[in-house]
Amino acid sequence: MSLLTDVHLPAVQLVSVTKRYPGAPGRGPVLDEVTLGFPERAMTAVMGPSGSGKTTLLHCAAGLDRPDSGQVYLGDTDLADCDESALTEIRRSRIGFVFQQFNLLPMLTAFENVALPLRLRGHRVSGSAVEEALRRVGLADRAGHRPAQLSGGQQQRVAIARTLIGEPEIVYADEPTGSLDRASGRQVMRLLRDLVDADGRTVVVVTHDPVAAAFADRVVFFVDGGIRGMLEEPTPDRVAARISAWEA
Repeated sequence: MSLLTDVHLPAVQLVSVTKRYPGAPGRGPVLDEVTLGFPERAMTAVMGPSGSGKTTLLHCAAGLDRPDSGQVYLGDTDLADCDESALTEIRRSRIGFVFQQFNLLPMLTAFENVALPLRLRGHRVSGSAVEEALRRVGLADRAGHRPAQLSGGQQQRVAIARTLIGEPEIVYADEPTGSLDRASGRQVMRLLRDLVDADGRTVVVVTHDPVAAAFADRVVFFVDGGIRGMLEEPTPDRVAARISAWEA
C-alpha cells in the first residue's frame, strides 16, 4: 500500500462547499462549508454515520449534484463553470463510478456491460480491451454471462471492469462492499487498491466497513455535514477505535 507524500496534489478539490436540501425543516446543511482535497494517485476512504453527508459529498465531488455554494475542481476544471452537457462529458471521459447495487444492465452480458461506456462515448469497441478488463478482475471466463447468472461479488467485479475500460482519472465508489460477503468485499477492495498502485489512478471510497477503509491511504471521518478528523495509514483496529470514539 502506498503512503501519501507531499508530492500528491489534489486530483479533486472542494472549497467551502455547502449543500442544503429543500423540504427538510429544522435541519442544517447536508454539507457545511466543506474544504477537502482528494490526493491524486492515492485512495481516500470517507466514513461517517448514516445521514452525515458522505454520499452527498461524493455526488458533489463527482458533478452528479451541484453545491449551493463553494467550488469543486477536477484538476484545473471548475465544475461550477460547466453546463449539464459538459458535466455529462466529464463524467463519461474522466470519472468512473462503482456503486453498491452494481448498476449493470440485466439484458446485457458481462462483455456488453463492460463495453457500454465506450459505446456511449461513440468509440469503437475493442474486443481485446474488454477481454483484458474482464481478465484483470478475474472474469475472463464469464464474458458471455448476464448479471443474473453471476454472484454479487462477480457483478461488482464486472462493474469495476466497466470502470477500467473508460480509463478514468478518478474513481468514486459508494459502499462498493455493502452488498457483499467478507471474502468478496476484500477481493473488490484489492481490485480498487490496484487501480491506485498499478494504474496510478485516484480512488475515493465511501464505506461503513473498517476493513474496507483500511485499504485506503487516508480515512476522512464525516459527521453532521463536516469533517471531524482524518487518519493516515489506517488499520481496521485504528479505524474501529476512531468510529467508537465519535459514536460514544
